[in-house]
Amino acid sequence: MIRRILSTAAARFDATIGSVMLTRGDRLDATALGHADRLVALEQVRSIYDRPEHYTDPSTFFPEPGPIEPRVSRVRSIGGSDPGSVVDLTWPSQFEPFCPEVRDIYLGHELNGTAAARLFLHAGRARPTAILVHGYRCGIFALEERLWPVQWLYERGLDVALAVLPFHAVRARRGPPLFPSSDPRITNEGFRQTSLDLRGLARFFRDRGAEAVGMMGMSLGGYTTGLMTTIDDSLDFAVPMIPCASIADVALMVGLLVGTPEEQALQHAGLEAAHRVVSPLARPTRMSTDRILVIGAHADRITPIDHATRMAEHFGAPLETFHGGHLLQFGRGDAFRAIGRMLERIGILTPRTAMAA
Repeated sequence: MIRRILSTAAARFDATIGSVMLTRGDRLDATALGHADRLVALEQVRSIYDRPEHYTDPSTFFPEPGPIEPRVSRVRSIGGSDPGSVVDLTWPSQFEPFCPEVRDIYLGHELNGTAAARLFLHAGRARPTAILVHGYRCGIFALEERLWPVQWLYERGLDVALAVLPFHAVRARRGPPLFPSSDPRITNEGFRQTSLDLRGLARFFRDRGAEAVGMMGMSLGGYTTGLMTTIDDSLDFAVPMIPCASIADVALMVGLLVGTPEEQALQHAGLEAAHRVVSPLARPTRMSTDRILVIGAHADRITPIDHATRMAEHFGAPLETFHGGHLLQFGRGDAFRAIGRMLERIGILTPRTAMAA
């Protein structure tokens, strides 16, 4: 009874707040084109990005990053029985847009040219590391430290990094993020830059001695984590949590497609094709499936559990669920305990009684 009441409350909260969060401030721009013009524009975008070589060899679109040389700023010490430190990293993003038509617009946002992450590091030797990837309109470090069970992950023996997605938090001015965008080209370029920045951060941890580096992401970060498993075979574990699996599905859900149901279906298909190059469902995973765990929420009304189910089925990976929603994540402690068990099973963590997350 209590679980049903909490799940209902979580679903209603998602429906109320999520519709505001997911509807960008430039919605009028997104709906400016009529049905026929939209299909023409989406086909033009598809012709730029949807190339066979991008699927047979992902490096043709997602290039390997070079080493990063970040600026390190100390934030605070971590005391107690397991001491360490919290530091902020910033470094120049190595990104250059694939589509020349959007280069000036994309690179014109100076703040976005600096990648950023907050690290929670144990004293002494480098530890196995979890890179955490936030959701849409998030990424503020003080908030992310509360949204994620950072202390639990740290106490389990992991070094932890809170990464910042392009055009979010310290990488943007105030207002709705420019990524994802109503312009599919900006969205595709955003995921391309995300891949470069996150892989550069993962390389940084390996270079400092981390014996394993994996990734966990929520919502938009879950989409990103799923995508990363299909283009990067160096990840040691991956956890897409309450993930988005289809940008086109979200666009349909929040009312960004126009016209009759038949016309919206055609626009949906066109948007899927325009974003196929960055879809986590467009390529097989490059990881062993026993190192992937997909997490879904039964009461999720922002990225409904069907998104998590499709991602898990595509990867052939297990699906763990909890009864809460996207924003009010009632029951998620069970999901994080399942993550802990997976990390123990694959040898990342030493077995012990899991703590509540």
